[in-house]
Amino acid sequence: MAHRLDVLGLFDNEYRDDGFRTCSVTGLEVHRSAENHVKLFGLTAVVALLYGGILAITVAMTRWEVVGLLGPEAFYKHLSLHAWNLLIFWMVFMEIAILYVGGPMVLGRRLPFTAIAKTGWLVMAVGAVLVNYSIWTTEPPNVAPLLTAYVPLPIDPLFYAGAIVFILGTVVAALPFFVTMWQEKQDQPEQTLPLVSFAAFVTAIIAVEALVGGLVAFTPALLWRLEIIEWWDAAWYRQMYWIIGHGTQQINLVAMIAVWYFLTHVVAGAEVVSEKVSRTAFILYLFFINLGAAHHLLSDPAVSTGWRIWNTSYAFYGATFASLIHAFAIPAGIEAGRRKRGKGGGLFGWLTSAPWSNPVFSSTIFSIILFGFLGGTTGVMMGQLQLNMTWHNTFATVGHFHATVVLGTTVAFMGLVFFVIRTMFMRQYISERLATLQPFFYSAAMGVAVLMMMYVGILYGVPRRTAEVVETIPGTEFSLSAASPLFAIFGIFALLAIAGGILFILLAVGSLLFGDRIESSDNNADLVADGGGSERSSTSSASEPRDSLAMATDPDDPVHAYEMRGTFVICLVFLAAFVITYLLNWYLLTQLWSIGA
Repeated sequence: MAHRLDVLGLFDNEYRDDGFRTCSVTGLEVHRSAENHVKLFGLTAVVALLYGGILAITVAMTRWEVVGLLGPEAFYKHLSLHAWNLLIFWMVFMEIAILYVGGPMVLGRRLPFTAIAKTGWLVMAVGAVLVNYSIWTTEPPNVAPLLTAYVPLPIDPLFYAGAIVFILGTVVAALPFFVTMWQEKQDQPEQTLPLVSFAAFVTAIIAVEALVGGLVAFTPALLWRLEIIEWWDAAWYRQMYWIIGHGTQQINLVAMIAVWYFLTHVVAGAEVVSEKVSRTAFILYLFFINLGAAHHLLSDPAVSTGWRIWNTSYAFYGATFASLIHAFAIPAGIEAGRRKRGKGGGLFGWLTSAPWSNPVFSSTIFSIILFGFLGGTTGVMMGQLQLNMTWHNTFATVGHFHATVVLGTTVAFMGLVFFVIRTMFMRQYISERLATLQPFFYSAAMGVAVLMMMYVGILYGVPRRTAEVVETIPGTEFSLSAASPLFAIFGIFALLAIAGGILFILLAVGSLLFGDRIESSDNNADLVADGGGSERSSTSSASEPRDSLAMATDPDDPVHAYEMRGTFVICLVFLAAFVITYLLNWYLLTQLWSIGA
């Protein structure tokens, strides 16, 4: 039955009289209230991705100085819009959708208080429009805020107001998720939450912490800009700002890992090797992940040496250890699950036989690999007190967060959008061939562009945030022209990556508008690890959102009955890459000075 506010049939699915339907892919009982709101927030996120992606063209073609598209002032304005739409709006709208998937959908419940969810969406949308308008209309003496609207820089008060409105809207939109968790524990007091729901719950707690930090930073800054208070402490502002400034990226990370567990299980048949270990890793995030924000302040004179050492050693490695647990648990789960289904011959047969033509699977795996090798390792480098000196405020920093947020989170979320198109909007891709190609093309092009960002930053010290550096640095004869060849490679692959992003938007929007409607569960059989036909058992745990072991030799075998030697080899390769990168960065640090010269 179509929703009364249905547009182009996008909210039209067949539900039973009680409002539920059974998903043919996950086997979950899905209520229309949860599904429609996932679609609403997901569609809004794609709009933000489209707008931020358009701005990626002007930003990249300015930093590639052979083109030099924009002047310094216009460049910083475009860069600010690019960052806010892709780092904040695309991500946060998607993350609210993920909370609704991890909560009511996985638990088979209605979404409570739908009016509050809609209010949250509306307030978030108003906040996003205000932030975009304030940046676009910025005029001197105000400056565009990028993501570091530091006090006492003159920033348009409307920007602070828009940011506060968006944060409040996000908190409101998250309330139905927390109510769902409370209702579940009231109804099932002895039952543990499914792993995906548990991960979503941890994500939501970290999100609340980050959002409260944002309110503590932006509210007095707004009062100061409105001249209601005469002075505000810049050091205090920076400390509070980075709770949300970096905390929002930690929300991305935890939400991304929840998506990894969910999608690898559904489309590749992954098993959870140890629920206790995986849950422990999420709890470590709860205590330590937001301390990663400290690396932004390691060059700040306002913090003590003890504060720096604590945040960049003992506390920081708590989060790193959690990530290493997931780095083993997820591929091990894929290997064990596929071997259990008889799809794992040899050392890597479980991987080579995987459904690589399925964009949901390939996006998820590329996200895991590229985040781990490029985003995760460089994050550890930047989080260390000494090595941070060689990365801080160089273009390598930009490369790091493109490796984490773009190659990691965005690619994972692209896979989730591909999944939602087929299973919630019930549409076939307008082109199966292009949908298969897109994750390979985008990930490869963006991967090279990211490496070039890191190289020019680390090897030549090219700064971030500036419109031009290779041709000229105002007021100095110092030359960075040696970086030109790498910038040329960066420019070419940035254009290719943007083309891959455009292809994703065309596939997503085109499939929603023109894709054939999926009328039978057989049309989605290729999304299921063992060919479909699954139904969720009433006794199955939520970490097992579907009961799909029809092709397993013995479905009752424990997951530890299957070897994981392929994962062990991959982990050794990852460890070797980690050690080499670590030592190389220390070598480069030693080249910055010489004793007795």
